[in-house]
Amino acid sequence: MMSRAGTPETPGTIGVVITTYNAPAWLRKVLYGYEAQTDRDFQIIIADDGSGPETETLIWEFQQRGQLSIEHVWHPDAGFQKCVILNKAIAQTQCDYLIFTDGDCIPEPDFVAVHRREARPGQFLSGGYIKLTLPVSEAITEDDIASGIIFGRDWLTRQGQPDNHKLWKLIKNPLFKRTMNRLTPTGATWNGMNSSTWTEAIRAVNGFNEDMQYGGLDRELGERLINYGLKPRQIRYSTSCLHLDHPRGYDNPETWARNRAIRAEVKRTRRYWTPNGIAKAPEGAGKVE
Repeated sequence: MMSRAGTPETPGTIGVVITTYNAPAWLRKVLYGYEAQTDRDFQIIIADDGSGPETETLIWEFQQRGQLSIEHVWHPDAGFQKCVILNKAIAQTQCDYLIFTDGDCIPEPDFVAVHRREARPGQFLSGGYIKLTLPVSEAITEDDIASGIIFGRDWLTRQGQPDNHKLWKLIKNPLFKRTMNRLTPTGATWNGMNSSTWTEAIRAVNGFNEDMQYGGLDRELGERLINYGLKPRQIRYSTSCLHLDHPRGYDNPETWARNRAIRAEVKRTRRYWTPNGIAKAPEGAGKVE
């Protein structure tokens, strides 16, 4: 196993990797969320899977606003190539710690601060999210995001969001959050909407597996990080994102079946290195003996 000697105790430079594809209205709301962060010492890295000019114009607009440091990593549209663009972003960044999320997920105001505070050597963090209905997603305004009101249970339910246990993630009490992180039956997995770890560790497993299409591609990375020796830690009640609703035309049973087979092989072989990742390598690399 590759040594992790020299891994810092706390993150220095933090990058927030945001994936997007032709959803500028949702990306706008997400970027407003990062302008409202309590911890402002981070870089935005937009991993763009081939969006058109409208998204480019939006990103330029936010760069000109001057509140965020934004890098736009783009490649031409060639179908669903999320893992490819993520690997390009990982390969290029100089940040030593990366938070991964999506361009349809508005972060809580303390999102970056919590990931910074909870980061530990030899671990990755597994955060939470709340799926909004489409009407609630559309109702959210810039002012709502800036004020933080959207992260209140009462406000969401007034807009029509179902009032159920999923909204418990928005309860502010620190003791409740710590207790629920320990008691939740949900496993600490790598979630593309809200997870983080050291850049060095992600590069050590060769990033995302580019054989993976939609359906568990994030979990597969987490499973290889565990094989590499990282411990997943649950913070789903510590900080969450609000996931804006949208259709998923790329979701189909065939890709799910193929992805499940890849993940089963990773578990069987205890492999941490993917041959089809940031670098290309022959089969057989990265198996833990």
